[in-house]
Amino acid sequence: MRPYVVVNVAMSADGKISTRERRQVKISGSQDFARVDRLKAGSDAVVVGIGTVLADDPSLTVKGEECRQYRKNRGLCEHPVRIVVDSRARIPLTASILHKGSGLRIIAVSEKADPKKVADLKNSATVIVAGDDTVNLAALMDELGKMSIQRVMVEGGGELIAGMIQAGLVDEIYTYIGNLVIGGRDAPTFVDGEGFLTLDEFPRLTLIEETRIESGILLHWKVERSKHSEKNS
Repeated sequence: MRPYVVVNVAMSADGKISTRERRQVKISGSQDFARVDRLKAGSDAVVVGIGTVLADDPSLTVKGEECRQYRKNRGLCEHPVRIVVDSRARIPLTASILHKGSGLRIIAVSEKADPKKVADLKNSATVIVAGDDTVNLAALMDELGKMSIQRVMVEGGGELIAGMIQAGLVDEIYTYIGNLVIGGRDAPTFVDGEGFLTLDEFPRLTLIEETRIESGILLHWKVERSKHSEKNS
């Protein structure tokens, strides 16, 4: 059975997640950071795309001691499984996600990944090959399900989130909307990719909850299952 997938993203009031140069922007504050840490601690795995790794070099570790202790009390590793979707195995061997914190790391690649780089990555991570030219996200989720990974948190970026939604793999979305405008036609949004073309294709969401946090608002959505998403899942 595929994992339950939750997307979490912080964006500006105009829907941007970073600048046009892909520079990271602090959109939310300490209260939202703590919420995200709790969401991460309650997940079996956290997934990002290679673009996020190359731009931000995240470790994806659980930061708060209370959250780490919560996991340990449940007999789990301090940090969830950390996964990078990286079709061509471009991740640097020095990337923080490969070295900071304990726990399993997974790099998902396609058949087009450089075999030597894949061999090198196996020294610090588990490598899953899924897809010919790019990573087949549905196949990857199937593999994670076989590993007893039941709940997955997706933290970005926009291309990965778009692919996950396109494939009908997303169950819930948290969007924190901050009180700033970034602007720029080339600045990434939280759902990039090629986009949806027709009304029937547009994913529909049901608002579960809205919460004022600091100077922004958190919207919690349930993703409705459409005929289009079912066809791609």
